[in-house]
Amino acid sequence: MTLGQFKLLPIFLLIVFLFLQHRLWFAAGGISDMIHLKKQLAHETLINTELKKRNEILKHQVLYLQKNQSTIESRARQELGMIKKDETFYQVVE
Repeated sequence: MTLGQFKLLPIFLLIVFLFLQHRLWFAAGGISDMIHLKKQLAHETLINTELKKRNEILKHQVLYLQKNQSTIESRARQELGMIKKDETFYQVVE
């Protein structure tokens, strides 16, 4: 190798280093993507936690309704206007 080639080697290595750094930080799958995905994961985890709490409340409501037939009958009468067999329904119009 000549002296001129040794002068170009650090410049070449610097260019390669900068190219690899650019890919590390800004290319697809790089550090910027990783940071974005971590934020998205934290957001999705929070949503999942809220949905799990909501599901637990609904589960308890379903179990309560399954055990209490009078509650089901009351809701059917009030919300759906249902009546039992052999009952007469009177509607008062004012």
